[in-house]
Amino acid sequence: MTAPSALLATLAQVALGSGTDRELGDVAFVVTTLVKIVAVVVGTLSLVAVLTLAERKIAAWIQDRYGPNRAGPGGLLQPAADGIKNFLKEEAEPAAASKAIFQLAPVLAFIPALLTLSVIPLAAPLPTPWGLVHVQVANLPIGFLYILAITSLGVYGITLAGWASNNKYALLGGLRSSAQLVSYEIAMGLSTIPVLLLSGNVAFNDIIAQQAAHGFNWNVALLSVACFTFLVAAFAETNRLPFDLPEAESELVAGYHTEYSGMKFAMFFLAEYANMITASAFIVTLFFGGWDIPFTTWDNLPPYSWVKTLLTFGAFAAKVGFFLFFYIWIRWTVPRFRYDQLMSLGWKVMLPLALSYVVVVAAATLGLDALGVARGSWAYTLALLGMNAVLLVLVFVGLDRGRLVSPASARAQDAQVRRLRAVARARLQARGLDASALATDAAGD
Repeated sequence: MTAPSALLATLAQVALGSGTDRELGDVAFVVTTLVKIVAVVVGTLSLVAVLTLAERKIAAWIQDRYGPNRAGPGGLLQPAADGIKNFLKEEAEPAAASKAIFQLAPVLAFIPALLTLSVIPLAAPLPTPWGLVHVQVANLPIGFLYILAITSLGVYGITLAGWASNNKYALLGGLRSSAQLVSYEIAMGLSTIPVLLLSGNVAFNDIIAQQAAHGFNWNVALLSVACFTFLVAAFAETNRLPFDLPEAESELVAGYHTEYSGMKFAMFFLAEYANMITASAFIVTLFFGGWDIPFTTWDNLPPYSWVKTLLTFGAFAAKVGFFLFFYIWIRWTVPRFRYDQLMSLGWKVMLPLALSYVVVVAAATLGLDALGVARGSWAYTLALLGMNAVLLVLVFVGLDRGRLVSPASARAQDAQVRRLRAVARARLQARGLDASALATDAAGD
């Protein structure tokens, strides 16, 4: 008997009341899995629609202007109007495009974002008459590795879209995207290794449990440098400003989706926002305790209940919402990198930083274990917290070099101005040039 036939037979037996407890449990597993799949897909698509409105509203708030306010009360129906518009627009296709790949590329860009959400725990386990149900589509023991593998597939949709369009701007956008994602994918993967060193497991539930010790033991405090590296790489992986070089409207018109229109064009934006949701959920799970409610252990211990599930889901949603706001805030605040700056940051800064930090954390954990400090204890936590505080100061001072902590745009003191002009005058005189103009300016000041 084939698997679908066996499942139908089991469903029939349960419906007739003649199924065993094991068969009833199998049916419950299938039903709950289908419900979770539908909930994740519908929830993600709904959140993507809300994010398109939120991006416009937050941008308007930052720029001191009105956002969408015509479609529905307060512009709430603007996502629906955009969806209808994209469905009704004509589907244009370049005559010289590779038709099959041109049509497949938007789907390849969108699907990986949905697949990655399937293994992230969204809340505490839910008690049912058939046992605890994990609030995630698939409770994979290798969920961590699964996400790293699936997220790397998103570049294929963008690269193929650029190549199949037979357009020089689209091709340049696809090439930029592939180089950018490969560059920052390495730093992202390396920045997650310290998390594994502390948790000792690649299962998300174990990573969350490790962070729930003492009510607040989140990796953002214990592995701050890794969190910073991962956050920067996540911006690059999602092609968001200041890393949106594959689109770069001022240079490449619209980049890899220049030749797309209608729903194919919309699917690239759906993929971008879905990737934002996935990246935010990944950051929250690895570094911010996942669904853990801070400063309490009540939510992590059995017996589980519907109240715990709802509250932990609310905590997880609030954390993800903060990072989605952070994504939008950065887009409308920070200018775009030049491409050489982007590649230099990835290979000359992020990669060496992530590699060095892996070595430092490995040495620190080995040293603390050798000293007999128990993992999860307050002494262990405080030791890692102090080490990361020192490393963060060194990292930001090294990266800043007078740009943020001491901005280059700050007004110089009069003594500094006189000293700089004296140096310039001496250089001019050494080259035999007339320094009278500079001296006149100095006298006038």
